[in-house]
Amino acid sequence: MGNGILGQKENCALDRTFAQAQGPSTCVPSTKQESYFLYDVKTENAFFPCEPSLRSGLLKLSVAKHRSTEHRAASPPSLALVAPCSSGAGPQPLQKHLSRRKAGLVAELPPAPMPVMEKTSTDASPLTMHSSEKQETVCIFGTGDFGRSLGLKMLQCGYSIVFGSRTPGMSSLLPSDAEVMSYSDAAQKSDIIIITIHREHYDFLTELTEVLKGKILVDVSNNLKINQYPESNAEYLAQLVPGTHVVKAFNTISAWALQSGALDASRQVFICGNDSKAKQRVMDVVRSLGLTPLDKGSLMAANEIENYPLQLFPMWRFPFYLSAVLCVFFFFYCVIREVIYPYVYEKRDRTFRLPISIPNRVFPIAALTLLALVYLPGVVAAILQLYRGTKYRRFPDWLDHWMLCRKQLGLIALGFAFLHVLYTLVIPIRYYVRWTSNNRTITQVITKKENPFSTTNSWLSDSYIALGMLGFFLFVLLGITSLPSVSNMVNWREFRFVQSKLGYLTLILCTAHTLVYGGKRFLNPSNLVWYLPSAYVIALIIPCTVLVIKFILILPCIDKTLMRIRQGWERNPKYSESSLNGKTDI
Repeated sequence: MGNGILGQKENCALDRTFAQAQGPSTCVPSTKQESYFLYDVKTENAFFPCEPSLRSGLLKLSVAKHRSTEHRAASPPSLALVAPCSSGAGPQPLQKHLSRRKAGLVAELPPAPMPVMEKTSTDASPLTMHSSEKQETVCIFGTGDFGRSLGLKMLQCGYSIVFGSRTPGMSSLLPSDAEVMSYSDAAQKSDIIIITIHREHYDFLTELTEVLKGKILVDVSNNLKINQYPESNAEYLAQLVPGTHVVKAFNTISAWALQSGALDASRQVFICGNDSKAKQRVMDVVRSLGLTPLDKGSLMAANEIENYPLQLFPMWRFPFYLSAVLCVFFFFYCVIREVIYPYVYEKRDRTFRLPISIPNRVFPIAALTLLALVYLPGVVAAILQLYRGTKYRRFPDWLDHWMLCRKQLGLIALGFAFLHVLYTLVIPIRYYVRWTSNNRTITQVITKKENPFSTTNSWLSDSYIALGMLGFFLFVLLGITSLPSVSNMVNWREFRFVQSKLGYLTLILCTAHTLVYGGKRFLNPSNLVWYLPSAYVIALIIPCTVLVIKFILILPCIDKTLMRIRQGWERNPKYSESSLNGKTDI
């Protein structure tokens, strides 16, 4: 503790810099080594005691506070650094300070005009934390992986944690700063209790009904199966412990995400409950942990929240199954044409085509077909609206689900296109290709014959490669704009332009790429194997159908009617014109 006599020259000279900026200081000499006080001359209020080593920083804060609020040099600040009187009873009243100043017992520095400073938006923080602003205590029932991770995260964020456990003496893995008690004792320490226990072990809570009455119970449990019980775990907890405010939260955050700081995981926390104040308390806790709360409504939404972590790619199932069916079908189709047929009729072993040659036919076919299936449901929906003459009738469930899966279909198609590009790049280094090229060269040397250059074949080859590269570029662009981080940065018109206009352009380029690839062989009867055409011919059926129907739909006479329907016009309305004016037919 420093010397409390500020009337001496050396101590007042030490504070001269801050006193000149602050105005006249009220200093009370003391012969004891006591703590310093901050004294408000206007309100006669004393603040917390402080060490002499901290008084310079406190004076700086008080000067900054005054300059940011007053902005006038004529009004000095009201805060002054005061040493206690010799009796140690804290700062003396204002009248005694004035009387001691008159008696010359207090050293007073000459006031200096306060410079006018620019207004700043940063307000100085309070000089002290009042005694009422203490760390909030949160109780956690359960000492498993999730309970420990959540408790450690809350300790790092400034909370006081109390764990409730069946065996308090055996919880050695818990953070050292946390208290471990029995369930009953821990519940009395806080009004927010987080239940990190499975539903099967909720029965002991009935014994704590009186202790838990009026408290906030946060249910974080999940089930093993979707809709495993008739009611949600949170609703079951509310029935089990009446008189409590049950809030569902934290069930979508894993223990690993809490340990890693949620840097590589989702930051959203779904919250639901019947009591708005209880939900707000829990949402404040979620925000303090650096997470984002999302209010899902009443406790009736708990079943949906509990089912969410148990879902396994719900929107990807249909696209995956459809892609698998397409790949299997075209794979066996190509095997029949390129492996089985040569072996049956020519006794040639073509099984070496299975690793690369046949997959490099299946992948582009699957990519083109899936890309066409992305735009086919929109065409079907337009035909239905034209047929019905209204947009106020729901689509069939199969069509509605199909339209919801278009993004997933497009991304899988893009994946197949990437595989097609990679498989094509390795063609020159394949043994079969190098052997065929070398053998053809040797044959030409021996026979002294060469194949003449064909301009037509050159045009076809370069054209289908160019169309493929352009189509793949736009395909990648469609995939990038479908990412949430990118789609959130564009408006609806821009997104629709990319996904619709550029999407159809991508489909046209990829279809043209396949057509030019066939070239003269497209409808050549010699390419039929067991009356089966080439696989790429079958792959062109759906894309060409979609493009033809789309071309018909964009004709002005049809497009105008379709736009009117989508804007609310009905061909055969069920209401009368008089009902719109408030009149009723008699």
